[in-house]
Amino acid sequence: MKDQLEALVNQMVDRGLFFEEAIAAFEKKFISTVLERNRDNQTKAAKALGIHRNTLKNKIASYNRSKRGIPRRPAQTQNQNEM
Repeated sequence: MKDQLEALVNQMVDRGLFFEEAIAAFEKKFISTVLERNRDNQTKAAKALGIHRNTLKNKIASYNRSKRGIPRRPAQTQNQNEM
């Protein structure tokens, strides 16, 4: 596995991927694989990943927004909602 990871890292570096892009690509694929293995059950996948279910849900929503080209909006505070 170490050799495969090293080869993947070399490919990413050779293609000029930035660190943040590489981390995001790895995270997305890792989460996708765990979700598939858990038949898209987010609660079980979150437990397998060692993260809270809401964190997983937010990451999935973020991936879906970026896939559609929709930028992430900052969360509104309660004061902004009252205006």
